[in-house]
Amino acid sequence: MPLSSAALADLQRVFADDALRTEASERLVYGYDNSRRQAMPDAVVFPATHAEVAALVQACRAHRIPLVARGRGTNTTGASVPVEGGVVASFERMNRVLRIDPDDRLAVVEPGVLNGDLQAALAPHRLFWPPDPTSAPYCTVAGNIACNAGGPRAVKYGATRDNVLALRAVAGTGADFRCGTPTTKGATGYDLTRLLIGSEGTLAIVTEATLKLVPLPSAKRTLRATYVDVAAAARAVARIMAQPVAPCALEFLDDQCLALARAHGGEAIPLAGAMLVIEVDGEPDTLAPAVDAVARAARGEGLAELAIAANDGEVAALWAARKALSPALRTLSPNKINEDVVVPVSRVPELVAATRAIATKHALPIVCFGHAGNGNLHVNLLPRDAAELARADAALGEVFDAVIGLDGTLSGEHGIGLAKRAFMPRALDAHALGLMRAIKREFDPDGILNPGKLLP
Repeated sequence: MPLSSAALADLQRVFADDALRTEASERLVYGYDNSRRQAMPDAVVFPATHAEVAALVQACRAHRIPLVARGRGTNTTGASVPVEGGVVASFERMNRVLRIDPDDRLAVVEPGVLNGDLQAALAPHRLFWPPDPTSAPYCTVAGNIACNAGGPRAVKYGATRDNVLALRAVAGTGADFRCGTPTTKGATGYDLTRLLIGSEGTLAIVTEATLKLVPLPSAKRTLRATYVDVAAAARAVARIMAQPVAPCALEFLDDQCLALARAHGGEAIPLAGAMLVIEVDGEPDTLAPAVDAVARAARGEGLAELAIAANDGEVAALWAARKALSPALRTLSPNKINEDVVVPVSRVPELVAATRAIATKHALPIVCFGHAGNGNLHVNLLPRDAAELARADAALGEVFDAVIGLDGTLSGEHGIGLAKRAFMPRALDAHALGLMRAIKREFDPDGILNPGKLLP
């Protein structure tokens, strides 16, 4: 239902004309995300300050208006779709890097800073922020915080939750608070910072983040290992992660992904049963032995070829093809279902085998790729017609059951949103879900923040 005149008047007192939009064409643009789901908000606002966010939450609470915080809408789970209408707050105007402190290796940023813009600002200081999702050039830091984004580098440097020191936020009550400290150690009370990360805007709205930075390595080497089949590659992943040298990226592509990558990237991409892209970083005097250690682990039964990229062009081609996979798969199947499940690294071979069996059982194309170094595989179901789409629902449930049976979990970096909330009781027991609902009520007693997401 439309906003009441009283609610609209309260919003107009907070936001100037160009920061409050109610035209249908404007609202439409902010009602969808990369999940292909869409709903129409009643208004869109563009906060520019922390005070405006606090006033916005207070107004929405007073009128019981749903409020959805939005970055750039790159998430794939429907987490930023305003399914109950209300107000969408787009943070594109809060996009400043407030401070870079090389001595303490931290940066303080507003929520709307793009990940790629932040990396560019850090590069002259020879620093970087580890989260590097495929959407890094156009996703926001707060969006990364909302779903605990990762990317290839997470295998060595951790995901967003491991690289945020402190937050400033506004709870669903309208109260603002700070949590965390600009230190890498702290043992003072509950860790509210890590609690907010991955909460998908259902507990509080972040208005400032203090990020932990890492020095850029002086050198990198990229290896390409091909295998006769996916099982051999999966076994190699377990061997690589069982030895002491941690690669900074360890990406897995099955045979169908390789065929698509070759179509995109040309003959530089080999045809094989499966491939690993392995990146090792460090200082020049220690890099060669590290590469040797990883290469030894990559060798084993089923290895077809192991090569080190000869130049920057070969490295760029490998990564461009890998990062183009997700959109390329959508051209094959506009209804593709992309799930980023996680299992213990030692059980990656079992996960790959399980997905192959499910694909055969349901006569449905399923391809696997992703961040194998921490057991985070993107399992893509590719229904091409109505009959396959109908079978995909049952197949998806079986994929999740297989993951949970392997001591895994539903998501590593995409989050839950709308897409996976119905499956949450399979992953968590009733008491754990009850505790989560109690936390939600404490932060957001009226349930106005991103309603209908995450919790079943």
